[in-house]
Amino acid sequence: MITINEHYNKLQASYLFSDIAKRVQSYQTNNPDKSIIKLGIGDVTEPLPQACIQAFHQAVDEMADGALFRGYGPEQGYAFLREAIAVNDFQSRGADISADEIFISDGAKCDTGNIQELFSEDTVVAIPDPVYPVYLDTNVMAGRTGAFVSGRYEGIVYLDSVKENNFVPALPTEKVDLIYLCFPNNPTGSTISKQELKQWVDYAREHKALILFDAAYEAFIRDESLPKSIYEIEGARDVAIEFRSFSKNAGFTGTRCAYAVIPKSCMAYTAKGVPEQLHRLWNRRHCTKFNGVSYPVQRAAEAVYSPEGKTQVNTLVAKYMGNAALIRSEMTALGYDCVGGDNSPYIWIDGRSDSWQFFDLLLDKAGVVCTPGAGFGKCGAGYIRLSAFNSRDNVTRAMQRIKKALNG
Repeated sequence: MITINEHYNKLQASYLFSDIAKRVQSYQTNNPDKSIIKLGIGDVTEPLPQACIQAFHQAVDEMADGALFRGYGPEQGYAFLREAIAVNDFQSRGADISADEIFISDGAKCDTGNIQELFSEDTVVAIPDPVYPVYLDTNVMAGRTGAFVSGRYEGIVYLDSVKENNFVPALPTEKVDLIYLCFPNNPTGSTISKQELKQWVDYAREHKALILFDAAYEAFIRDESLPKSIYEIEGARDVAIEFRSFSKNAGFTGTRCAYAVIPKSCMAYTAKGVPEQLHRLWNRRHCTKFNGVSYPVQRAAEAVYSPEGKTQVNTLVAKYMGNAALIRSEMTALGYDCVGGDNSPYIWIDGRSDSWQFFDLLLDKAGVVCTPGAGFGKCGAGYIRLSAFNSRDNVTRAMQRIKKALNG
């Protein structure tokens, strides 16, 4: 008989954002005349930059011309986009990354979820708490954990990210093999300094561990002293894979384009200790399971790096960061401790109560959707996350509603 992968049964009932959607739908059904303002998930609301739209249209027109039509493209991505990324995102900041070390994909969620396929089932995984659920759930699916007990999975090394350490976890006290880091952080909005990040790189080099560094929100960093890439840290090429996305900075959430960087010097090891090039392994996996991002989408992404594209993307980011500053200012004025909102589009708020109760309060009394911190891990209990991804008018109205609801 056909049997299932029973590791799936260890997963909690549903994905966090599915739970939120169900609650919002129930509220809307019961309150059809009330409007809802969503400051929950990190989905953008502003349209694509005009430079991207123009490039998109031109590429679609090419696909209608027999002389210019393109079929299957390279699974790794077209050279024009990979080269633009290498020059603008890495080499311009002194990071030694070449175009052929970049793999174009349809989303950082897919990449961060799929990369674990390269590693053995007995890999010891360290994951921050609170954390983007995909990191944890995909390792549960792969069988690297035990049962879910008292809010955590057995077999995972949890890296507590709490107020006492400024939401930057300490190095693990035990030896681990695979480390997930995300900065600017989703969900807390916290950032990491170059000095702090170097400690992680040094740890990975000493223990032959690997860092999976999610930099999807690097465009929102305003403090130039902060690293935008882990490859700004000496030695990181040998022990780190980085993930980035066009979703948040250029509005590609519905268009789908992202990339992973795997330096050719980055190694993992066989059971006998023989080094293996992760670039080669991921290339094999990528070519086997992925057929590439469409040509028009890649042309649109390339336009992000044009002079016009850079200006337009900066304008988009500035709009969202203006929203973030407003949210943080208003919540702080209400007496709530906040993190994020200065170098991140997320504001992590100490609600001083159960996070799902706070979620329900804001939904029921204000018609505002937030994200309950408990959905990101045990250390998120008592917190909520508000997202700056909405229009300024909606954010302003949402904060007016929240003030009224919390002032009772």
